[in-house]
Amino acid sequence: MANQFTERRRDDGQIAVLVLGLFVVVLVFILGAIDVTSAQLARMRLLDTADSIALGAADALDTRGVYGGGLEGPLVLTDESVHEAAQGQLARTPRPPGISGWSLVDPTGTPDGATAEVTLRGHATLPMTGWILESLGGEVTITVTSRARASLD
Repeated sequence: MANQFTERRRDDGQIAVLVLGLFVVVLVFILGAIDVTSAQLARMRLLDTADSIALGAADALDTRGVYGGGLEGPLVLTDESVHEAAQGQLARTPRPPGISGWSLVDPTGTPDGATAEVTLRGHATLPMTGWILESLGGEVTITVTSRARASLD
């Protein structure tokens, strides 16, 4: 009888280690899910901003082209007019929560003279593990592209 009691004592505390390990695994999954959700929300906010900027830039016609050739068909856009309008609107737009920085990148411009294409790159701030990434010299970079067309119909 004493032998069974001794063997039982050796097993005491083993379940606590198992529970602690399981708790750590579940905690890592929860923190990861929070950060993935935060990154997805940051992506959606960047896409909303890029859509808004593309819509504004679609109306940024090239004044030299319009005064030289008139207004027939779709508005005449150039890479410069789209980029200038997009840059101005981006400067006036408040940065949404979860985005630590943003900028326009190529191919912001017009692929066909009638469509405004805006590419926006931002850096997402992760609430749970962001400090780990920053200490390792990394960050989460998100790039989105939006297109808009304005015609004189």
